[in-house]
Amino acid sequence: MTEKPGPLGDSVPTHIAIIMDGNGRWAKKRMLPRVAGHRKGAEAVRETVKACGAIGVDFLTLYAFSSENWKRPADEVDDLMGLLRLYLRKELKDLHKNNVQIRFIGETDALASDIKDLIAEAERKTKENTGLTLVIALNYGSRAELVHAAKRIAIAVQSGDMAISDITEDQVSDHLFTKTIPDPDIIIRTSGEQRLSNFLLWQSAYSELLFIDVLWPDFNRAALESAIDEYNRRDRRFGARP
Repeated sequence: MTEKPGPLGDSVPTHIAIIMDGNGRWAKKRMLPRVAGHRKGAEAVRETVKACGAIGVDFLTLYAFSSENWKRPADEVDDLMGLLRLYLRKELKDLHKNNVQIRFIGETDALASDIKDLIAEAERKTKENTGLTLVIALNYGSRAELVHAAKRIAIAVQSGDMAISDITEDQVSDHLFTKTIPDPDIIIRTSGEQRLSNFLLWQSAYSELLFIDVLWPDFNRAALESAIDEYNRRDRRFGARP
């Protein structure tokens, strides 16, 4: 991955991915309903997008709703979907004004029709923007993504459009939801939990992993810059010797 100097003085990661965790615990600590944590988390999204754009990050991927999140109580799922609707309606104008391109990855066909319409509008309206690319992982699960890619490759082989000998790592990557998106340089998980939770498993093969104790609603530009500082202290070898 080619990095570039940034306003922090060191190289800026091309692609940062974040597992936004801790909304519920943030609310519980304050004796508030979980939805209050999700609302505060939406504010952290807004600040993080602005900070990444200012710092010079090219891609920011946010794990907004996993395919496993459907197992949560129905009222919490409804709250999350309502916040997603609100975010897309409220933020689209500013994101477009700030030259942000919005992309979605995941099995979005399973979402409510009005949300699919909002997704289509956001992608259509911002597709020519050349600043930060904001990738929102929605109804996303990495194992399901790999199964989806395997099925598409199998269909291509069965139809004669591809030979078995043509199947390479690059071909697999080209059949993922993240086609044309570079692999993340760093994956940040907030709240102190230390697992990937079915997020970008293929793409994270050589990503730097950073687990921080900050709850997502408290994540801000200072926390982002601290994460980038830690990234710059690491020696990325990609399997080779220094």
